Amino acid sequence: MSEKLPNKIPIFPLRNAIFFPGTNLPLNIFEDRYLRMVEKAIKGNGIIGMIQSKKVDGDLFEIGCLGKINNHKKTPDGRILINLLGLSRFKIDKELNNEEPYREFIVNYNIFGDDVKKEDFVDEKLLNKLVENSKKLFEREGMILNWRELSQLKKSQQVYNLIMISPFSVSEKQKLLEIPQINSIAKTYIEITNFAFFEKSKDDAILQ
Repeated sequence: MSEKLPNKIPIFPLRNAIFFPGTNLPLNIFEDRYLRMVEKAIKGNGIIGMIQSKKVDGDLFEIGCLGKINNHKKTPDGRILINLLGLSRFKIDKELNNEEPYREFIVNYNIFGDDVKKEDFVDEKLLNKLVENSKKLFEREGMILNWRELSQLKKSQQVYNLIMISPFSVSEKQKLLEIPQINSIAKTYIEITNFAFFEKSKDDAILQ
């Protein structure tokens, strides 16, 4: 991305909404405060930050992902349907006092420099193992995916999309989001799935 990433951004907090660079996140905007945020973003640079909210009301995780609205449509009932394209992960520095109904923060991108580079750093062997584990996990969970279509994506997009749709917990997905280097993300994903397979085989053995 050639333009400089903004340090002041509006934030859309949403629990269980994990989002990575190079992926797409469709959103249905209906709350008044977020309609205002999206409308202002569309008139401006189109950029908003997505971050997971915690169980305690108002508390957010520190790491989220910046997105650019690349498609939007207003519905007759006043909602706005948008698609966000992931740009880079960020870390919150501080919240700003503003006069808007939504929240704004100062953020930095220091530890996520690889997110904006065009090179695809994913190790082929790691990707193959990650896909293998994903197929096993998704089959076990009754999840259907077009694997041929997935294989047409960039390696990093394959990794990130599989994380986004995986049946992992909120905390597991957040843990993966916060790891700066993508091969380390892939390794951790594989560890999580291996542990899930181990637990399942142990439960099966007990039932037998």
